[in-house]
Amino acid sequence: MSTEPEKSNDDSDGIEVPISSNRYVAFFLPIFTSVMIGATLGAGAFTFDYAKGTSYLSSASETCANCHIMHDHYDAWNKSTHHKVAKCNDCHAPHDFVGKWFCKGRNGFFHSLAFTTGDFHEPIMINDYNRGVVEANCRYCHSDFTHSIDTGVSSEPTEPLACIRCHSDVGHPK
Repeated sequence: MSTEPEKSNDDSDGIEVPISSNRYVAFFLPIFTSVMIGATLGAGAFTFDYAKGTSYLSSASETCANCHIMHDHYDAWNKSTHHKVAKCNDCHAPHDFVGKWFCKGRNGFFHSLAFTTGDFHEPIMINDYNRGVVEANCRYCHSDFTHSIDTGVSSEPTEPLACIRCHSDVGHPK
């Protein structure tokens, strides 16, 4: 049996690398990579399941109350006049397929980030993007009424009034 160290290979930089370290890396790197990918996917799947992630694929309004911070908003919606005619997504997501799923994905990401890090305002407040979605949906459902308000009696073009400026608590009465 020989006691000589294994011969080494020269890499492209002229540095000698022992053959045994190449075998070590070649053996353990794929195992380490697989374990890390598996742990990441496992943690993601657990979190998705724990957060009832599949429920967000539906349009059920109960889904919005998955987070404790939304309980008051959900309870208020249940008492509102819109409860019988509109679900949460009817006001808070665009009505077209791509827009709806973009909005749900965007909101899901930012809500998860905010609630995981605790970086959000209490009481929760609507942001500019979602305010625009709600405004567009008010106008969509009430177009016969909002059209006459926007055109008005003035001959000069004016900026349309924001529905939620005066009706901010229609879907969520205080």
